[in-house]
Amino acid sequence: MAVPKKKTSKAKSRSRRASNWRLSTSARSICPRCGKAKRPHVVCPACGWYKGRIALDVE
Repeated sequence: MAVPKKKTSKAKSRSRRASNWRLSTSARSICPRCGKAKRPHVVCPACGWYKGRIALDVE
């Protein structure tokens, strides 16, 4: 069985584990009606439209 020649430092092992903790930015799309950025498949918070119809009354 393979045996490591040297001890893995805390910094090396922790940085390897920390690579899975990164947060990615959420996806964004453009509202076709008002042109503001919104999350895909969600009602536009600026104008209240979704799939070509009013889904939310925004004033």
